[in-house]
Amino acid sequence: MAGYRKLSRTSSQRKALIRNQVTALLYNGKITTTEAKAKEIRRVAEHLITLAVKEKDNFEEVTVKAKVARKDKDGKRIKEVVDGKKVTVFDEVDKKIKKDAPSRLHARREMLKVFYPVKKVPEKAAGRKRNTEDVDMVAHMFDNVAPKYVNRNGGYTRIVKIGQRKGDGAMEVLIELV
Repeated sequence: MAGYRKLSRTSSQRKALIRNQVTALLYNGKITTTEAKAKEIRRVAEHLITLAVKEKDNFEEVTVKAKVARKDKDGKRIKEVVDGKKVTVFDEVDKKIKKDAPSRLHARREMLKVFYPVKKVPEKAAGRKRNTEDVDMVAHMFDNVAPKYVNRNGGYTRIVKIGQRKGDGAMEVLIELV
């Protein structure tokens, strides 16, 4: 007996489907799908949330020196002429960064295996490509999702049956984060 549901798809299609739905679930908080898909999604999503909860505070803050381009009042880079060439002027700044511990780095890379890129679209300029922002799903997991579940031992998702789908009669469910 197989350890997973095949969902009537080839392995590459099945992996893509699960990755897509897990990304949507963890970004939006809930999705509607069929019962069989929801049970497969639950396995992957709960594993990722567990990783995020375990490694949430496993980093150290480090101060590093960074070169930042000097800018004028309009936000454009200031350039100087050196040896007949225009060169951007840089300033050194102290910057605080989070340095991941090895286990947190591994958890981050395991999550990146699953997540697809997510674009955040603002409501007022929907449909405009230039106003979209890339969402860092791993940071979203560590900063927003993991703190909600620190005191919980598993069971991060809930499956609620909605009813049968009109077209083919498949049982539709709502899978959501608890």
